[in-house]
Amino acid sequence: MNLVVILNALVLTGILVSAVCAIAFKHMLSSVIALGVTGAFMSLEFILLQAPDVAIAEASVGAVLSTVIFVIAVRKTTSKEDEEK
Repeated sequence: MNLVVILNALVLTGILVSAVCAIAFKHMLSSVIALGVTGAFMSLEFILLQAPDVAIAEASVGAVLSTVIFVIAVRKTTSKEDEEK
């Protein structure tokens, strides 16, 4: 088999697993982190598809910026009592 096909299959599996984890996790912060991992796998997929400009945009916005904004929002909206449970 071609190495690119194997890498593509692994990255697509990573996208699916991290997206399902983002839905399945009970804690909001864990879901946000899984969503960031999904964005990182998406940027890897764009690199494999030879679209480096889209990969850079996805890595900067989808994997980093949105994750940081979501983490800040989750931290500001959850109370300390909810985090202890």
